[in-house]
Amino acid sequence: MKKFKKDSEDAVEPTKSELAVLEYLWQHGPSTVRVVHDGVNEGKETTQYTTTLKLMQVMTDKGMLERDETNMKHVYRAVLEERGTKGHLLSKFIDTMYQGSVESMMIALLGNERTSRDDLQKMKALLADMEKKAK
Repeated sequence: MKKFKKDSEDAVEPTKSELAVLEYLWQHGPSTVRVVHDGVNEGKETTQYTTTLKLMQVMTDKGMLERDETNMKHVYRAVLEERGTKGHLLSKFIDTMYQGSVESMMIALLGNERTSRDDLQKMKALLADMEKKAK
């Protein structure tokens, strides 16, 4: 699996639609276009099957996916590593929205109405664990 190259000129950043396909493949493993199409569009106003097929073909051309053509049904798998891709997108988001300040982003996140009491407890535990490891 390819690690995401942060500083590479040829690094490919997935679009929102491409990221949805990658998310599905990261969670469910190699899948056919039909399975990805049905999974990504579950509970939503669906796009056409041919749109998903074309998107996955383009993603293959970009090096984001690989296609196994040994069987009658072509099976696609993610080439980009999940952690590296998400890390790159998060860094870009922090740079763009918070001028590179993780502190500013965390303050905004913790003050957000979507942050539940359970989320806060998990974050406290994570921070405590990180502090123990840093000593």
